[in-house]
Amino acid sequence: MGLCMNPCESFSARLTSSSYIINSSKSSLPKSSAAIHFLLNPNKKTGTKKKKNLSALNLNLQSGNRVCLVRCENVVGATKNDKGDAPFNNGGTTPVVGKRTDLKKIMILGAGPIVIGQACEFDYSGTQACKALKEEGYEVVLINSNPATIMTDPDLADRTYIAPMTPELVEQVLEKERPDALLPTMGGQTALNLAVALAESGALEKYGVELIGAKLEAIKKAEDRDLFKQAMKNIGIKTPPSGIGNTLDECKEIANTIGEFPLIIRPAFTLGGTGGGIAYNKEEFESICKSGLAASVTSQVLVEKSLLGWKEYELEVMRDLADNVVIICSIENIDPMGVHTGDSITVAPAQTLTDKEYQRLRDYSIAIIREIGVECGGSNVQFAVNPIDGEVMVIEMNPRVSRSSALASKATGFPIAKMAAKLSVGYTLDQIPNDITKKTPASFEPSIDYVIPRFAFEKFPDSQPILTTQMKSVGESMALGRTFQESFQKAVRSLECGYSGWGCAQIKELDWDWDQLKYSLRVPSPDRIHAIYAAMKKGMKVDEIHELSYVDKWFLTQLKELVDVEQYLSSWPLYQLTRDDLYEVKKRGFSDKQIAFATKSTEKEVRLKRLSLGVAPAYKRVDTCAAEFEANTPYMYSSYDDECESGPTQRKKVLILGGGPNRIGQGIEFDYCCCHTSFALQVDPERPVLIDKYLSDAIEIDVDALADSLGNVVIGGIMEHIEQAGVHSGDSACSLPTKTVPSSCLETIRSWTIKLAKRLNVCGLMNCQYAITASGEVFLLEANPRASRTVPFVSKAIGHPLAKYASLVMSGKSLHDLQFTEEVIPHHISVKEAVLPFEKFQGCDVLLGPEMRSTGEVMGIDFEFSSAFAKAQIAAGQRLPVSGTVFLSLNDLTKPHLATIARAFFSLGFQIVSTSGTAHILELEGIPVERVLKMHEGRPHAGDMITNGQIQLMVITSSGDAVDQIDGRELRRMALAYKVPIITTVAGAKASAEAIKSMKHSNVKMIALQDFFDVSVDTRSNLQPASSLL
Repeated sequence: MGLCMNPCESFSARLTSSSYIINSSKSSLPKSSAAIHFLLNPNKKTGTKKKKNLSALNLNLQSGNRVCLVRCENVVGATKNDKGDAPFNNGGTTPVVGKRTDLKKIMILGAGPIVIGQACEFDYSGTQACKALKEEGYEVVLINSNPATIMTDPDLADRTYIAPMTPELVEQVLEKERPDALLPTMGGQTALNLAVALAESGALEKYGVELIGAKLEAIKKAEDRDLFKQAMKNIGIKTPPSGIGNTLDECKEIANTIGEFPLIIRPAFTLGGTGGGIAYNKEEFESICKSGLAASVTSQVLVEKSLLGWKEYELEVMRDLADNVVIICSIENIDPMGVHTGDSITVAPAQTLTDKEYQRLRDYSIAIIREIGVECGGSNVQFAVNPIDGEVMVIEMNPRVSRSSALASKATGFPIAKMAAKLSVGYTLDQIPNDITKKTPASFEPSIDYVIPRFAFEKFPDSQPILTTQMKSVGESMALGRTFQESFQKAVRSLECGYSGWGCAQIKELDWDWDQLKYSLRVPSPDRIHAIYAAMKKGMKVDEIHELSYVDKWFLTQLKELVDVEQYLSSWPLYQLTRDDLYEVKKRGFSDKQIAFATKSTEKEVRLKRLSLGVAPAYKRVDTCAAEFEANTPYMYSSYDDECESGPTQRKKVLILGGGPNRIGQGIEFDYCCCHTSFALQVDPERPVLIDKYLSDAIEIDVDALADSLGNVVIGGIMEHIEQAGVHSGDSACSLPTKTVPSSCLETIRSWTIKLAKRLNVCGLMNCQYAITASGEVFLLEANPRASRTVPFVSKAIGHPLAKYASLVMSGKSLHDLQFTEEVIPHHISVKEAVLPFEKFQGCDVLLGPEMRSTGEVMGIDFEFSSAFAKAQIAAGQRLPVSGTVFLSLNDLTKPHLATIARAFFSLGFQIVSTSGTAHILELEGIPVERVLKMHEGRPHAGDMITNGQIQLMVITSSGDAVDQIDGRELRRMALAYKVPIITTVAGAKASAEAIKSMKHSNVKMIALQDFFDVSVDTRSNLQPASSLL
């Protein structure tokens, strides 16, 4: 059983009760179980009672650490838990366990491109799974459409398919590769849905492929809302009053039965709550239900009574084939129910659970994983707890590695994805050693951390910045520390939104009146945490803020202390602050900049004062076991503590700066580059230290180049943007090699790039962007002496790990040493396509422009441009139709291209529909066209045709006319809502016509990345990998 201290007790009370609880637990443990105990060494409190010392404020420095017990428990044949209520086991005898030798080849499904709700945490899990299975001697086949991932490097899996992840195309890989097993639990919702589709179509049975990690029945019981609800009823665990609807009428009937608003709508088998939301009235209810039914692959939604204001918790659970179950981590959402857990500030371990509540959640989690039937691997269970009477209801369960698993892994040092992969092939928890201690089989690190989501509403100004059950954040930051306050302030800084911490700054919320503040506290938004600060500064009490926001009073009290500390600092000049004062302030996470703001001094002055008094951070290890065993892995965080555990060596070191949290414009591509830098430098064998910052018709060209310290420069790749200049390069599709650029222009670009690299003394990667006019004139747009977002794509396209090479040349190697001395122009075509999150921001226009909006990218590779582009479109979710009706509406600037585009689609058998201006030109050109009214001209108009399913593809560019702009925006929004593919550029329309022609004449063929190159496995220990890659 997991024993947790009550975090609401005083610090001294916790110290008194902790040993009692742990000692008493020893005598109460049943003989059949084994437990590992971890007790924190509490922080020593510093400071003396002086008039101007912080202790005069009577502030209680909460350690924020949980004394936790993690138990790996086996209760074979038991039917009830130790309280006699919920079933603990499905009975039977212990199966024969151990590494499976009947499996030789295993296929792993990746997560596809980064989208809201599914980000780079699944690259982490997929990479760990690939390594773990190869370590055990299995041949690994990987499918993932995202090139900006470590897992798709050709040396990680034996066979790598960077290709669209659709059931038909994955079945093609099953037929070709004939794997023995399929592991679907590492790729998020995308992989689970694919596995279900393959199992139900009979493809897995046809090719003799076994599902491992989670069986079909378990996936369905967890993901199907009706089956999950029935399963919970079977074991006596409450779920919110709800009903399952497959039609709008059924949903209305359920709403009438529940009888009151607000209502929660949760679609089945969707990602990040897509299609769901909170309905406060009948109109919103019908709108969300329609969206949810359309988003669900099974056209099923759960209509649920609202638990708004209840506290939300998650437990990470692991189970093995011998029925051992371990609770890895508890996670608490600071935001109450009603905000998607991916949008909430989350804390690990949970801070406000009583011991009794924790025991109940733990018992329920064990009962749930057994009832659902997840035989082995990790699962995530979400609960709601009534803050008034402690009533518990289960919300949902993910029978896979989840977004929270990455947080839990970092918080505890327990490599969940790797463990889950090994459990899936027969190992038990006690047979897998801990990577960090090398001694303990399963353990818990009690340091506290925070994950704070990063939002991108500024990129979608037409969308309401209100948080609901549908996830909207694009990235997150995480911080570790010894106290809640320290970790929280670090995480706020890490978002890179301009905050130096929580408070001690002039923020917009301070200018709000009471009505604005109360609204912002009541309605969840990305700014609510800052509204809490503003409210406290204006004198609003903790109780009133709690009544408005439902944020737990324990968290609000901790935040109120920070405001009190700020008030204290502002009452004293910097020179009068003592060493004890500064230590107390720094332990609460205040940055030098915050202290400077409060004391009306400068950041430099604060730093000099602090260092002169000997106030400096120490570095603590995350060792998974509270220092009971020696940790071999130096995974550290900074904290203002007496003891430093870093133990730096005398070896030469290299400092690598990470890219910070994902945000639109900077995503996993930079994590890819940092990883490769770290891998290469580990080999060198210098030892790196990783710090993540608290851590008009013109054609556009992107060039990545590599230079060494001797002045040698090699072009890595020249990419042609498919969209014209004016669309942000991150949102444009591009092809490598180029498709339409004259050779004379290419030579100019090569020459200029090499000259620039030499003149700028670049050592490492450089990215240049050029524009080529219709007359063939070349213009340099910008040059950046750093890794760009295109590096992972170029590396996969040419078969050379450019980021790895860059780290090696920066550490002294030459390009000649790496055998990379000339530009590689591949015989195949690679196309990169952006993935856009418009379905999450229903109010915004889908038109592309200079502001980047994509969250991720996909890649298509083939020997013909048309096939590669088709693959990229399918992978990005743009299912181009091969027949039907295309709606054409081009503005005056792009009308010269109209006839060409129309003829291309007409020759493919499409009917053409246009409004009056476009139709008139087509009629003059002799192209058959059906006229349709504009939105403001009457009915039936183009929007009615979209609603009635009469249009299969839209090509629509923006117009300068104000009325036409409104029409165009509304049509694009309607097309998005009804899932009609939209093309907003001329170049995109031409490329799409080519792709459709290719798809009509031949099936899409799946080709492994290794088949484009003569690749032998590179173990990353080879300092000259080029020879083994090509």
